[in-house]
Amino acid sequence: MEINAAFFADLFLHSLSLWWVIVPSIFLGLVVGAIPGFSAANTIIVLLPFTLIMEVEVGLVFMVALYCASRMGAGIPAILVNIPGTAGAAATPLDGYPMVKKGQGQQALAMSFTASTLGGILTTVIALAAMPLLARVGFYMHSVEMVVVMLFGISLIATIAAKDTLKGLIAGFLGLMIGSIGTDHVYATPRGTMGFLELYDGIPLIPALVGLFAISEAFLVIEGESILSRHSRERLQSSSWAQTLQGFAITLKKWWHVTWTSLIGLVIGVTPGAGAAIAAFVAYQQSRTLSKTPELYGTGHPEGLIAPEAANNGVTAGTLIPLLVLGIPGGATAAIMLVVMQYQGVNVGPRLFSAQPELGYGIFMAMFVTYLLMAFTILPMSRYMSRVTLVSTTYMSPLIVGFTLIGSFVPREYMFDMFLAFAFGILGYIARKTGYHVAAILIGVILGPLMEGYMLVALQKSDGDPFTLFSSPLGNVLWLALVASLLLPVFLKHRQRRQAAAFSEGEG
Repeated sequence: MEINAAFFADLFLHSLSLWWVIVPSIFLGLVVGAIPGFSAANTIIVLLPFTLIMEVEVGLVFMVALYCASRMGAGIPAILVNIPGTAGAAATPLDGYPMVKKGQGQQALAMSFTASTLGGILTTVIALAAMPLLARVGFYMHSVEMVVVMLFGISLIATIAAKDTLKGLIAGFLGLMIGSIGTDHVYATPRGTMGFLELYDGIPLIPALVGLFAISEAFLVIEGESILSRHSRERLQSSSWAQTLQGFAITLKKWWHVTWTSLIGLVIGVTPGAGAAIAAFVAYQQSRTLSKTPELYGTGHPEGLIAPEAANNGVTAGTLIPLLVLGIPGGATAAIMLVVMQYQGVNVGPRLFSAQPELGYGIFMAMFVTYLLMAFTILPMSRYMSRVTLVSTTYMSPLIVGFTLIGSFVPREYMFDMFLAFAFGILGYIARKTGYHVAAILIGVILGPLMEGYMLVALQKSDGDPFTLFSSPLGNVLWLALVASLLLPVFLKHRQRRQAAAFSEGEG
């Protein structure tokens, strides 16, 4: 079959004809993503018997639409009530929630939905055009390169610490220490488990995530009558469709910011085992580093919200590339899709695009159509979703704690995880009250164990030689980029001071 413009046009129209599968999947994915602890992978596993009896194309379209929508849905509670639905949305509340507290919740949701949609559409188009080339990224990104990529995300601790260096570094190192709990990667020796078998696999991510952000926030907001100040409440109550359009317009004006942060998500998504959390933190860190106004990040800055949302939706297309081109699932959802395809007798890998190109390319076209339909179905809902913040904390706080404790239980079905989430909530509350940044703790918990695993693999391959971290040409390029990204803000700040001093002397 000839692959040309007419082929893709027919494929687009065919994918659009499956709207009856895509639209319900979008709304289901939105709900699944918005509930902490739930995920697209968990939901697809529950519905796996239904996907196996569907036609292979319909089943895959259902899973793709659910996957994309759950990515967008995870940002809703992250923005409105400071509860990231998944680890991929952990960087979203850094600037999304401060916007809500200013009464700009509707605008923040519109920006999030627009950035997610644009990031998803852009990376899907690139994936369709450059699939074989992107598939090679996974071959070049080995343990050495991944160590440096992890350091990009972990270096966000340093940028957070810029406001209060000592407290920021203490919070970051505490997170790294907590992340080291479990059995070590080489000899499986227990570390810091205190005898709890439930901790042998390490600190479970969801209890740490919802505890540090959600439960601690519930403790804080219960001290007041509302999440919003009186001025912010009045501003939200008098809001109109103009705020949705304003959020949409702001994101469109920052199209270049959406473009390069979503590309970060695409490249990291292609690497098996990386994931949306790494992409979001790296994109946020790079966005802040390259910004002319880095001091605005963390106060409700639009670019600080756009970057992680564009990146974690850029991951969706990237995750499917190694699955379809190489037969290697890039994540949990992709692994379930592999099971469905194998059950239906579909051979993934290079043969898929020669034997069944309409199916191989059709999955990405279905993702493209999904993001288009989400722009029309979800964006108008931002006005009504933002009203959640008007609910009194008398009702809001118990609901937050209840939902997050249930969400902590769902992934592993351990009562222990609910107590662990509550413990992290107390830790987060103490950290917030004493001026420590919970995001710095969470970065260490999420990225610390991943970086340790990749570093140990690299050292094992080199018989313990630490210089192996500088033995890869691509790795060395990444090292230079990392050093440059850390030194650039210092250089720019020094230059601004010199210019200010020269200006004041000239006036004098």
